[in-house]
Amino acid sequence: MNEEKAVNVGPSAIEVVYERFGDPAAPPVLLMMGGGAQMINWPDGFCAELLGHGVQVIRFDNRDSGRSTHFHDAPVPDLQAALAGDLSSASYSLSDMAADAVGLLDVLGIDSAHLVGASLGGMIAQTLAVEHPDRVRSLTSMMSTTGDLAVGQPHFAKLSGLGPPPDDRQGYVDWQVRALRAVGSPGFPFDAAGVAERAGLAHDRGVDRMGMMRQAVAVLVTGDRTARLRALKVPTLVVHGAADAMCDVSGGQATAEAVPGAELVIIEGMGHDLPRQLWSRLGTLIVGLVRRTEAGRAGI
Repeated sequence: MNEEKAVNVGPSAIEVVYERFGDPAAPPVLLMMGGGAQMINWPDGFCAELLGHGVQVIRFDNRDSGRSTHFHDAPVPDLQAALAGDLSSASYSLSDMAADAVGLLDVLGIDSAHLVGASLGGMIAQTLAVEHPDRVRSLTSMMSTTGDLAVGQPHFAKLSGLGPPPDDRQGYVDWQVRALRAVGSPGFPFDAAGVAERAGLAHDRGVDRMGMMRQAVAVLVTGDRTARLRALKVPTLVVHGAADAMCDVSGGQATAEAVPGAELVIIEGMGHDLPRQLWSRLGTLIVGLVRRTEAGRAGI
């Protein structure tokens, strides 16, 4: 891995750790990962699939994840209170996280990028597209939702019994394997070895349980984006697994219904992960949107 660190990023002046692959002159694809996850949760092989289509790829750690800035001195996040409507424990919103991504583009000298967001990353990407449309060439929202709590909810029966992740490395790795097996793609073989490898690396890079909770409260304090998504004029692809137990497929359907002209692709057998068997299909879908958008920008 060739990690780099950007400093004084965005209005919050945070540190953001990132990796940039491919030709800097090629269309930039900014990968935005989900809650509590790190940039390495975009598998290397998936990144290589995108690179093989002639784009450049940038992945980064969100605030409160991996090696980017963590808000350890912030108020203790109270997720249950936030779900009940008391948002006083929020340290930041998705708008702040979107501004971090814009700040990273500034550091890299990129005027606009194709956004690909998964889960929470999809919510951040949506927020960025709404609030900074001039910085977005296209939007791909994967396994995500609109912020409307009536859609995209977890299937709690699948998640029961997991408990919190242990602090020790092996315990954390084992917990991640159980968790990803619970919410992964039932239609495809489960890559336990790949999940365990990334989980071990994530633990070594730094796991922050409170950081994940702060991110979750940020989702709630931001609220429902549906009305703002209806005003988007950004080429948009929405991808969702029909078997997603972490974010019900209704979240993807609602996103596609909200964004004018959005293309919705529902994949049978796909859950809340990126199975190796779908890398080629997902890469083709994403880069297809990139190429159509770039052709439109060039007036072809």
